[in-house]
Amino acid sequence: MTTLTYCKGLPTPIDELTPLGLTSFELFLADYAALSYGATIETVNHLLEVESQFDKSKWNTYLQKKYGISKRHAGGMLALSSSKVESAKVCIINHIKQLESKLKSANKSLEKAEKKLKLARKFYAKKNWHHSQTGCNFPLSTSLTTKKTNWYHTRFNLHHKKRYIYKLNRQIAALKLAPIKVKVPRGEVFIVGSKDESFGNQTCQWDGNIVKFRVPYCLESKYGKYICSKLGNFERNINRLPDNGAKTWHFYRQDNRWAVAVQFTPSPVNKISKPVEYGCIGIDLNPGSIGWAYVDFQGNLKASGSIPYHSGLPKVKQDATIVDACLQLAILADTKACPIVCESLDFAAKTTQLREKGRKYARMLSGWAYSRFYQLLKSILSNRGIQLININPAYTSLIGLVKYARMYGMSSDVAAALAIARRGMNLSERLPRSVSAYLGVNSRKHVWSALHQLNIFIGQCGVVNRRHDYYHISNWAELVKVVVESQDRAPSKRKR
Repeated sequence: MTTLTYCKGLPTPIDELTPLGLTSFELFLADYAALSYGATIETVNHLLEVESQFDKSKWNTYLQKKYGISKRHAGGMLALSSSKVESAKVCIINHIKQLESKLKSANKSLEKAEKKLKLARKFYAKKNWHHSQTGCNFPLSTSLTTKKTNWYHTRFNLHHKKRYIYKLNRQIAALKLAPIKVKVPRGEVFIVGSKDESFGNQTCQWDGNIVKFRVPYCLESKYGKYICSKLGNFERNINRLPDNGAKTWHFYRQDNRWAVAVQFTPSPVNKISKPVEYGCIGIDLNPGSIGWAYVDFQGNLKASGSIPYHSGLPKVKQDATIVDACLQLAILADTKACPIVCESLDFAAKTTQLREKGRKYARMLSGWAYSRFYQLLKSILSNRGIQLININPAYTSLIGLVKYARMYGMSSDVAAALAIARRGMNLSERLPRSVSAYLGVNSRKHVWSALHQLNIFIGQCGVVNRRHDYYHISNWAELVKVVVESQDRAPSKRKR
């Protein structure tokens, strides 16, 4: 079930301040956090020791007796400890997977470079290499500045690539054998809520303004049975915090002050978007812009445009840019009363190959807040009752460039957005029969088989070398026919 979390700084009313300059509630949180810190560390160590043999009920009783707390207090400490242990396990697994992907990419790059160098040496070892018609795949050249050959630089890079691979192997082996380490910060209080209790929590109850906290037994002599403080409300433009339902509270120290977070199941909102069969808006995210296209119930283009989007900015400015773009998309979807369709991409594999890519590509991909954009877009659309649909991104850019870019005179991102919108409506994108026939595509196979063959053809034909070349081709069937027939007429090499 989807949950939301609202956060705010803990207020410090003047009438609650003590001579120490802190409120009584802050002093209580400091004492309770110290108690929770010791119990959490002990619980984490116990979880790492026993693993699957952990008895939650017995350990809860043990914490109650040792630290002088109630069952609800111990339950919050158990939930906090188990979540930290599970998070540490998932993080170490993801770290190992990332290193293994980097190792795979490095080995592939090393093998490719060694093969290229080997073939070049084999070529220059021939007596009549200067009469060769094909030429060398890696011709020898010398830099006038450094007075060193490109082969020297390649061997130098190979040497460091092997050192890098050796380091990765050692690091992966060490991580697989190393014990799991869990970081438990100081200054943290966690109270689990329950939907069966009044105000969604038995220990920490909030009526919209005043928070009432049940003090543990060991601190009753100092603070009494209950301690109260003015918390105020969580101001939001669209507040989905319900009056009923479970509310889990988390008090923590941030920037030398206390902050509070409440986790809850959001109240439902009125659905604005109609079913996708009545039309939708497709979006295509790029590092420089966001292309969008609105299609009607028949899949025909009705409106399109592009929203400026700058990547690689500092975190605060980047979030502001993303929120502004998401609000513009929300207004478009609200005006059209339709859902938004987007691609479901994962750049985890590509980010592990940045060492083998160019600096420009690595800088672009590292500064592109792709996942952050869709995280904020999903949150903003969910608050406004607009549906967000994820689709398979296979060949959407190719379809947009081949079928729609020249037809409607639109940019590549808007053309891809049109293809994404049509796929969200389960509309097929078939190539002309003449193109499929010359490419040798089996008509019984999936339509993506023809797109795969066309993608291979574009990479080999030599006519399309950059994105702008797609706009020069008015008839793909004629181009495929000419290239395929010329390849068939080409004489085969004669063996001697």
